[in-house]
Parts: sequence; C-alpha cells; structure tokens
Amino acid sequence: MIPVAEAIQRITDAFDPLTAETVSLAEASGRVLAEDVLARTTQPPFDVSAMDGYAVRAQDLTQAPTTLKQVGAVPAGQHFEGEVGAGETVRIFTGSRVPSGADTVVMQENTTTDGKQITIVKVPNKGQFIRAGGLDFRAGEIGLKAGQRLTPRAIGYAASMNHPWLTVRRKPRVAILATGDEIVMPGDPIGANQIVSSNSHALAAAVQSYGGEPFNLGIAPDERQGLKTMAAGARGADILVTTGGASVGDHDLVQSVLGEIGLELDFWKIAMRPGKPLIFGRIGDTRLLGLPGNPVSALVCALIFLRPAIFRMLGLADSGSTILPAQIDCALPENDERQDYLRATLQRADNGALAVTPFKRQDSSMLSLLANSEALIVRPPFDPPVSEGDTVSIIPLAAGFPEI
Repeated sequence: MIPVAEAIQRITDAFDPLTAETVSLAEASGRVLAEDVLARTTQPPFDVSAMDGYAVRAQDLTQAPTTLKQVGAVPAGQHFEGEVGAGETVRIFTGSRVPSGADTVVMQENTTTDGKQITIVKVPNKGQFIRAGGLDFRAGEIGLKAGQRLTPRAIGYAASMNHPWLTVRRKPRVAILATGDEIVMPGDPIGANQIVSSNSHALAAAVQSYGGEPFNLGIAPDERQGLKTMAAGARGADILVTTGGASVGDHDLVQSVLGEIGLELDFWKIAMRPGKPLIFGRIGDTRLLGLPGNPVSALVCALIFLRPAIFRMLGLADSGSTILPAQIDCALPENDERQDYLRATLQRADNGALAVTPFKRQDSSMLSLLANSEALIVRPPFDPPVSEGDTVSIIPLAAGFPEI
C-alpha cells in the first residue's frame, strides 16, 4: 500500500494541461482560462457622472446658496459640445460624460430650480461624484489570468473589457464504466440478487462539478470479453474511471482483463479507508482510475484523486482539497496504518469555531450517510487517540464551503 499523498502526486504527474479552445461568453461559465485576458478598452473611457445632478466648476461654489445658469443637458450616451464657463452649469445624468470645463457634480437633491436658474444649496467638494476615466481599468491591462475558473463575476469583467469570446482549456473527457453482474441502472428491472447502482450517476455529477465532461459507458458484466468490449468505448477519453472489480476476488476482473488490452499498471492499493483497492495506470493514451465498487469509497476516492487529475488537466494551480480545523465533539481511538476519511456533520461551537461530529457507523456501502455529511474528518495513519474538544482536520462538504 502506498500513502495517499504519494498516490495523489503520481496521479497528477501523469497529466498535463489540455489544449485550448475558444468559447463564447454564454458558454464560458465554470470554464478555466487558458490565457490571460487583457482589457481591450478603458473603463470608463472618459470622466463620467456618478449621480443625476449638475456639472459645475468647483471654483464657482465657494458658498451656498449660489445660483448658476443652466446652459445645457447631457443624457447618458450623449455629449455636451460646449464648455462650462464661469457661473454656468449643465444638467447631467448618471453615466453621462462630464462636460469640458466642469470638475464637479452636484447631486440634484442639493439643488433647487427656477427655469434655467439652478441654485446650489450645499457647497460640494471638488471632484465630487465624478468617476475618472480609467477608474476601473485601462486598455492593455491584464484583467483575468490564465488558470482562473470563470465565475459570473469574471464573465462580467471579461464582457466589460470587450471580449465576446474567451480562450479556455478543453474539458477533460471522462469515461465512466461500472462493473458487476449484481448491479442494474436506476429504473431497470431488478433481479432477485441485484441492487441498483448509483456510482455512474454520482461520478458523472462529480466530474461535471469538477469541470470535466463525463460519458457513461454503462455496466460491464463479470465476464472477460464483455468487459473488454465495453472498456473499448473509452477510446479517445482522457481518463477511464471504472467502479468495482478492483480487488482480488474471483470476479474482480478489471486489472487482469484490461491488462490483456494493454493496461500498464502504475500502482494498486492505497493506505486509506475507504478506498484501499484503487488502481491507477494507462491503456495507450488513456489513463485508468479503477475505483472500488462501494458507493462511499467511489465518491471519496473521486474527491481525493479524480478531482486533482481533472484540475491538473484544466491547468488549475490548486488541485488539493480544502483542509480546515474543527473541534471534535467525541473521542476517537488511535488510528491504524491507513489514512481515514470519516463522514461527519458540522455545527458552530459556542466560541464560533467549527465543531464536527462523526457518524457512529462508517460502512462504505452506506450512501445515505455520505449524502447527509457536511464534512470528512481526515485522520492520518497511526493518528493518536483523540479526545472530545480536540482539533482535527476536515474536508468541508457543506454548502458555502469550497468543496461544494
């Protein structure tokens, strides 16, 4: 068995960032930039008003009240052709270009009007309510950096920099193949000795959330030729993810059968729980990640190993899971030689710190507990006994934390 950290390193080292493609802004949400985005324009392109009001010269308003003559009006999108002179003002609206000669905007709430006579009832500060040209950004500046995942905020920024198209990393293509005569897809007839399989759907959702593009190959039978035939459907994928058949039982065929079609094994078995019987290798140009069949093991391993692989292909710099400290509200015995990932719930302690409670049962077949978990408690190999109130490390799963 190899340590978790070594397995993560060997998996991520096997991948390089994928090639780039160009997508429209409408298709860019969640994608990862392959190159820096430079501003194509200056924003704002000139001095603009931040308020509805009147453009004035500050030197004309040393005391209040002061009455000025209105010599024009500037709706947004238009421009006052003249120049604001002594004792003059121009009606202006939010986003309008500040007229030549004016250096201040007085908001309309601080004025009274009598035809073209505008009385300023409060002395403004010079430069008040003017957004200077280039306040936000200037043409040629780097606005967004390569390797950045595109959030709604980032897409809005790119649009304001006048980019209708963006260059992003291609989505990793992830083939998913479940194995086993004992499982059927949801909605299919269930035999007397069968159960419904969740792994393909859960892993596809995980792949999508990580930024990849999943495609489901179905369920391969516990039969050598059938497994070979269905695994061939992964041709062209960046990685083939299998579930089940990774152990050493008579019907655990993944390693031996795929070896017949060129599997080069990198490693097998990791010192972790759940997820010990994990396979990693390659078949030609396609990497293989063979996950255990138990649904909790499959999803935990996807988080720990598949997510970093996808992030590496996307060119994301930080591919590790977020680790946070939390206070545990019960005692735990000394850990054995395997790194443990315990399903748990989160609360806030009286002192405001995160408090974590592990479920009493941690059976890797119990997907209901994982579905209701808000964190995984990470216990290193040979971790000493933990007392109630001690600080432990967690991977947050709850809404509002980075893993979601």
